[in-house]
Amino acid sequence: MTMPRTMKAAILIEQRKPLVIEEIELPETLGVGQVLVKVHYSGICGSQIGEIDGAKGEDKFLPHLLGHEASGTVIETGPGVKHVKAGDTVVMHWRKSQGIEGAPPVYRWRGSQVNAGWIATFNEYAIVAENRLTTIPSGSDIEVAALFGCAVTTGFGVVENNAKIRIGESVVVFGAGGVGLNIVQAVALVSAYPIIAVDLHDGRLELARQMGATHLINASTQDAEQAIRSLIGARGLDCFIDNTGNPTIIELGYGLTHAQGRVTLVGVPKKGNNISIHSLALHFGKQLSGSQGGETVPHLDIPRYMQLFQAGRIKLKELITEQFELNDINTAIERMRSGAASGRCLIRF
Repeated sequence: MTMPRTMKAAILIEQRKPLVIEEIELPETLGVGQVLVKVHYSGICGSQIGEIDGAKGEDKFLPHLLGHEASGTVIETGPGVKHVKAGDTVVMHWRKSQGIEGAPPVYRWRGSQVNAGWIATFNEYAIVAENRLTTIPSGSDIEVAALFGCAVTTGFGVVENNAKIRIGESVVVFGAGGVGLNIVQAVALVSAYPIIAVDLHDGRLELARQMGATHLINASTQDAEQAIRSLIGARGLDCFIDNTGNPTIIELGYGLTHAQGRVTLVGVPKKGNNISIHSLALHFGKQLSGSQGGETVPHLDIPRYMQLFQAGRIKLKELITEQFELNDINTAIERMRSGAASGRCLIRF
């Protein structure tokens, strides 16, 4: 296949505004470590909603493309690429893995540059750094494969590498979105108890039950703190995992965990929204730590987790609750933001 000259893409032009879907131009050739991929399915992660909403402050790279988890097929490879080849089915992920970190591509739109970083997936094609791709077997479910780019690997990595959950420990998972649901599933795999899922939306809580949560709390209709304390008793909680980035909830988790308990932060508070804690407990065994994508190593972890899916040990099809065309991506984003979408939304190309 010859290199496409243009493609349809969703562009973030201005923060807190809908994405613009238009044709953009691709570069004529691939650079060292760059790979051209035909995107099949892309997930939408809460991180992209944070980018659109300006959660981390002013965006200095506008206009730019978005998206960091997808499945695709390799079309062409640039110089130096060794770990993928034309025709390979791949998972596209934001965590670094094997291979070269090629320079970010330079796309053009209306005569100006459009930034993309090392991976962008809200577009028909993508020029991606080799180290953001992991090959998977050609017969793999390419819908589910998109989730291995972030939702599955982050969720499972949080449990394995950050929270380090042990058999029989009590766990609260606060926020049951795409990553949170996979955290619940991974916590269930290691036989924690109780597994308490907290969210504002009954649809997400029902999915959390299917993923293995033993107790459900709707924080919009219940006092979450009181409900959690009644379940865990006087000893306190072993581990609190926050996916919301809400300082009040992080402080709640810090207070609910016992003297040697752990608080693992997956969600990131908006810039300027600081937490306030009495840090003395940290000197005597309590832990408060942040996760960066579950510290996943994609080329090692994706095959392990995919094997679990193929063996029927984990549920992923159930997490994909809605699919949209690229032209309808703003509708998908709004449904995620409002909680109307219970599971992961996929964009299909």
